[in-house]
Amino acid sequence: MWRNLRIFVLLLVLLFVALETYFDRVYSTDWDAPLRVAVYPLNGDGSARTEGFIRQLAAGDLDPLEGFFEQEAGHHGLAMQRPIRFTLAPQLRTLPPALAPDSGRPGVMLWSLRARYWAWRQPVPAGPAPDVKLFVLHHDPAYARSLPHSVGLRKGLFGIVHVFADRRMMGSNDTVMAHELLHTLGATDKYDPMTNQPLYPHGYAEPRREPRHPQHLAELMGGRIARSEAESVIPESLHQVLIGEQTAHEIGWRRQ
Repeated sequence: MWRNLRIFVLLLVLLFVALETYFDRVYSTDWDAPLRVAVYPLNGDGSARTEGFIRQLAAGDLDPLEGFFEQEAGHHGLAMQRPIRFTLAPQLRTLPPALAPDSGRPGVMLWSLRARYWAWRQPVPAGPAPDVKLFVLHHDPAYARSLPHSVGLRKGLFGIVHVFADRRMMGSNDTVMAHELLHTLGATDKYDPMTNQPLYPHGYAEPRREPRHPQHLAELMGGRIARSEAESVIPESLHQVLIGEQTAHEIGWRRQ
């Protein structure tokens, strides 16, 4: 009897989680109202310089992201003013769980559960509850030549994003944040993970361009501007980025 009861309770929990995940997916991309995104800054390396950078962040620093998504949504026929609204949340002091580089599939699954629980526990900023949470870990470029891999998870609707604590790199930071945000909405990567080269055609901003190379813009989920079949560069700001048709379809901006 008790065994059957435990199984019944477990099935109810699994059903609740499945329903919550389903409704999160539906409501985050129905675009009946603006999507609310909370951006939580964190000191990723514990340095004083990074701490000072975070203290200077202001809500206006998120305006380029809002403007970019409004412009791109309009290009794909979504007539909504500011379809994605960003809020700068208070700085967090507890870092998210780290994923070991050599984690196998079971390790990744365990990390995902821990990360979802950690994200769920974080405080919600004042005002309407956010639909998506972006936890942005800042790193001093004097100590970090490269950054850990950023992730955006649709299950739980949150992202863990690594950026540089440098005003000169705010444009490229915005690109990384936008990329991971769209992962939480169902957009897929459109680049080769072995070479980081954008994949033709959906990873190209201008797939119909003749000649094909060099491209002058990056597709957001392609990640880079393809200069040739073997060479690409990272965009310096969202002014060099657009959202392609396939990505727009994946996040619900295009229905066909």
